[in-house]
Amino acid sequence: MVNRACNTPGAPVVMGVLSWKRCAGCGCRISDRFLLFALDGYWHCQCLKCSCCHAQLAEIGSSCFTKRGLILCKSDYIRLFCPGGACRACSESIPSNEMVMRTHGHVFHLKCFECSVCHNQLVTGNRFHFSNGKLFCERDKPTAFAHKSEHLDSLREHAVSQQKS
Repeated sequence: MVNRACNTPGAPVVMGVLSWKRCAGCGCRISDRFLLFALDGYWHCQCLKCSCCHAQLAEIGSSCFTKRGLILCKSDYIRLFCPGGACRACSESIPSNEMVMRTHGHVFHLKCFECSVCHNQLVTGNRFHFSNGKLFCERDKPTAFAHKSEHLDSLREHAVSQQKS
């Protein structure tokens, strides 16, 4: 990846207190107003590119990722190395860039993260229980099965009253 075809000397040039840096990408001296420091080296802004999509990383964000010798933008890193897996509730695949809910090593679509009894969606901040592979809201937690029929009856009454309106 280093281009040694530049006409500049190999070692950094020292001029008073200013020391010129060499680009880790092309090997040429960096005399630009701005330079990047990434992966233990200095880079021209135009030389630090994603190995997959060739986007200039300085233009699309303030971070870069590296794995297996590749320099990657965030989206290509996620696409290549962060498989989304399958939703525990519906078993459908989850794209790696989609927001998810996780518990006890399982992954859920946001819409599938719901109580298995009353089917109310659980969101960040809700208290819930995970038992025997199922999610339960605080009201329907497994120890509260004695009260389950009362809760379901109140939900049915609420649903009926909404249908009459």
